Amino acid sequence: MKSVLKVRKKGVIILPKRLREMAGIREGGEVLVEVGDGIIILRPLKPKVVDVDPKIIEELLREEHALEGRKHGRISKS
Repeated sequence: MKSVLKVRKKGVIILPKRLREMAGIREGGEVLVEVGDGIIILRPLKPKVVDVDPKIIEELLREEHALEGRKHGRISKS
């Protein structure tokens, strides 16, 4: 589908409801914008949801804390 839209003050472009629905863009949502060769592409930003075991995160944080503690220990001895 092609549409002609008017560019308003400060570069505001209003996307008609039908276009937003077709593209999966919702009110309050974010869009990813790509520009190149005189073309602007708008895509709905859909962050990937990753299921991570909290125990793994806790272990990684403990390891990082231990590494930082050793680093600070070496620095303070210098």
